[in-house]
Amino acid sequence: MPDSLPPEPPTVLDRRTGPHGEVVLRRHGDLLQIIANGTFLMDTSDGRSERLLIDAALAELPPDRPRPSLLIGGLGVGFSLAHAANTPRWGRITVVERERAIIEWHLDGPLRPLSAEALDDPRTEIVEADLVRHLHTASTTYDALCLDIDNGPDWTVTEDNDSLYSPAGLAACRARLTPGGVLAVWSAQPSANFEGTLRNAGFRAVRTEEIPVVRGVPDVVHLAVRAA
Repeated sequence: MPDSLPPEPPTVLDRRTGPHGEVVLRRHGDLLQIIANGTFLMDTSDGRSERLLIDAALAELPPDRPRPSLLIGGLGVGFSLAHAANTPRWGRITVVERERAIIEWHLDGPLRPLSAEALDDPRTEIVEADLVRHLHTASTTYDALCLDIDNGPDWTVTEDNDSLYSPAGLAACRARLTPGGVLAVWSAQPSANFEGTLRNAGFRAVRTEEIPVVRGVPDVVHLAVRAA
């Protein structure tokens, strides 16, 4: 007999098809995973990079903003929201998520244990909307935008998201930021071209912070500041 059994295949907990394609929640061992249109998005294995996304944006803000407002683009498995809500310095926290299924998995589904406390926080608001459209049409401004809706500027989940990283999309990001506000974009790999695009879009203090991973290239957070 073999010394060990082969790993169990993932179990699909929910599968839905909406206006942006298919989104799947599955369990693989102890992990919960979100798959969108056949592309792995994220799982509950770690959360370091999601927490860094929030912390790096906060660290870039001047200390004279004691209760800065935050927009999180993408609810995902809830690591970013949970970490922001666990940070007393943040003020208003808005999460924009276009997939109703993901919102429901958090409200009363398998992902609720990860986000229940954050969702109950009076600072938190969930907006069901397409992030790109929201950035172009909303009138509210924020001190920080933390965006995690793709695997990065060079690896988008849907073609619609490409426009977020274009000059027009970054102009919309700038319009939603207060002067001196911070844009932070999560990516599964560095993108030197995106750094140049950020500078050309009028952002300053552009830099990339790496998050080491067990194997392969590091995750990164692209950071940029709107001129005051």
